Amino acid sequence: MAVKDRVEAVLNVGLRVPSIMLLDVLYRWDVSSFFQKIQRSSLSNNPLFQYKYLALYLHYVGYILSLVLLTLPRQHLVKLYLYVLTALLLFAGHQVSRDYVRSELESGYEGPVYLEPLSMNRFTTALIGQLVVCTLCSCVMQTKRIWLFSAHLLPLVARLCLVPLETIVFINKFSMIFTGLEVIYFLASNLLVPYNLAKTAYRELAQVVEVYGLLALGMSLWNQLVLPVLFMCFWLLLFALQIYSYFSTRDQPTSRERLLFLFLTSIAECCSTPYSLLGLVFTVSFIALGVLTLCKFYLQGYRAFMNDNTMHRGMTEGITLLILAVQTGLIELQVIHRAFLLSIILFIVVASILQSMLEIADPIVLALGASRDKSLWKHFRAVSLCLFLLIFPAYMAYMICQFFHMDFWLLIIISSSILTSLQVLGTLLIYILFMVEEFRKAPVENMDEVIYCVNGTYRLLEFLVAVCVVCYGVSETVFGEWSVMGSTIILVHSYYNVWLRAQLGWQSFLLRRDAVNKIKSLPTASNTQLEQYNDICAICYQDMNSAVITPCSHFFHAGCLKKWLYVQETCPLCHSQLKSQSPTTAVPNQDAPAANQSPAGQDEATANKNQKDGHKFLPSVLKKSSVFGFCCWMTVVRCIGEYTKH
Repeated sequence: MAVKDRVEAVLNVGLRVPSIMLLDVLYRWDVSSFFQKIQRSSLSNNPLFQYKYLALYLHYVGYILSLVLLTLPRQHLVKLYLYVLTALLLFAGHQVSRDYVRSELESGYEGPVYLEPLSMNRFTTALIGQLVVCTLCSCVMQTKRIWLFSAHLLPLVARLCLVPLETIVFINKFSMIFTGLEVIYFLASNLLVPYNLAKTAYRELAQVVEVYGLLALGMSLWNQLVLPVLFMCFWLLLFALQIYSYFSTRDQPTSRERLLFLFLTSIAECCSTPYSLLGLVFTVSFIALGVLTLCKFYLQGYRAFMNDNTMHRGMTEGITLLILAVQTGLIELQVIHRAFLLSIILFIVVASILQSMLEIADPIVLALGASRDKSLWKHFRAVSLCLFLLIFPAYMAYMICQFFHMDFWLLIIISSSILTSLQVLGTLLIYILFMVEEFRKAPVENMDEVIYCVNGTYRLLEFLVAVCVVCYGVSETVFGEWSVMGSTIILVHSYYNVWLRAQLGWQSFLLRRDAVNKIKSLPTASNTQLEQYNDICAICYQDMNSAVITPCSHFFHAGCLKKWLYVQETCPLCHSQLKSQSPTTAVPNQDAPAANQSPAGQDEATANKNQKDGHKFLPSVLKKSSVFGFCCWMTVVRCIGEYTKH
């Protein structure tokens, strides 16, 4: 049953690809230039090409036919292709019959075919071909009435009966007319089928819209037609044909530089229409999905697919490419300019994929460093991927600087790759600190401060780049060319990546300052109190050589409690509010040890989890966000088009 479902899924996509290709051809077809070529050729006297509106009607009919093929249910689509295949087989049968009659007329032999070897060979070959055509037509149409498809056998039967050659020519024409009448009768008998299908489809669509709404209808059609896979297959077919046409016309081997240029120009040729551009968008999305899936599988194996992140499904990379292409008018450029612009756009898309890979790898690497996992293979996979993400973005930035002149906007474009390498460097530094802490078997002092400084430095650089983009974008909008799209992008970018980022950063600073002040305001336990307490820290489960005492008389390491206060201002054990107080020595009550020894299950698990993972409690300003990259590139594209003039 699974094999049958897969075959049906393949047919559902493969049978609809020609409809997209027909739409692409119709979009490229210029009726005016077509008629100008016809007028300059020998076909100008043909009545079929005398009226331009006939071609326009055929143009619109082609669009209607394409939409019908695209939206037709799979069962009816299969039947339609079988009918077309039968018609092609009948045409092939009549071609074989016509060639046989022509060869007999050229030979001039009218005697029995079995007496002349060449005539016998021609007859046998034609007979076998006609029988194959009849059998295939009967199988395709699923009928045992094979005589319905045997009209093209009449010239062979007449030749076998020694009918004169002139009469055989007439019989061949009669067989063609008879087959044509059969086709016309079949079409007439099914004339109302399209109307009934359209009526049924309209009734079903009206019911779905009435009950569920237009959004549900759109999602249903999206899933049934499998549009992403359909457009991807269409674009890959176009790209394969483009590559084949190039290599089939060249005999000399191609150099590496020429191959890169061929790759870019082939992609540029295959995104000259809205349909092929959508195909490229979906192809890039699936490629990004495959790369990110391999990244997750390399790091975690099959466990990586248990908690899938919707942001790591390749959609953001495809949407980025679409926005960049629309903003720069990619399909309206010449092929060379389009290939040039695609090199920059694809660089941005690859940088986005690398950033998404870092989003996947960063928590896994830090979790490995904070855990006590001794598996060298896991550590090797995590570190090797981080090294790749450290070197490859820097190499990409170096290569694009070799092709283009360095200026402000090129620096903005490569800033994402540079920031990715810097963030990977910070992740590796934190990982090394965690491993050092693990080998020392004791907490490292001020670990959270180091983590905050490392991540904060990267976020500060990212924030500065965002501010530069906004400033330059505003100046270009005010003193240069103004557009609604560009102004909207700048406003969105300013709000999400400048204002909110600055607001979250300031809140993060205030939280840390308040946490430090609270810790300083708490009394420090003396050696006598620690000996009397004689217990471990309830957060890290380590012995306490020094501790602070909360107003509720609980003992904690100062560093551990500070990490906890980054998240909430309550005691980890009794959840009472921790308010600043004057640094006086507090006397623990008799219930404190018992309280520390019997923490709440959920809070104990939380505290244990964050023994060495205090960086996860940092505010959201220190967490990776890919919004900057996309909004930054949306602003950048206003000046990318300037490169195409050089």
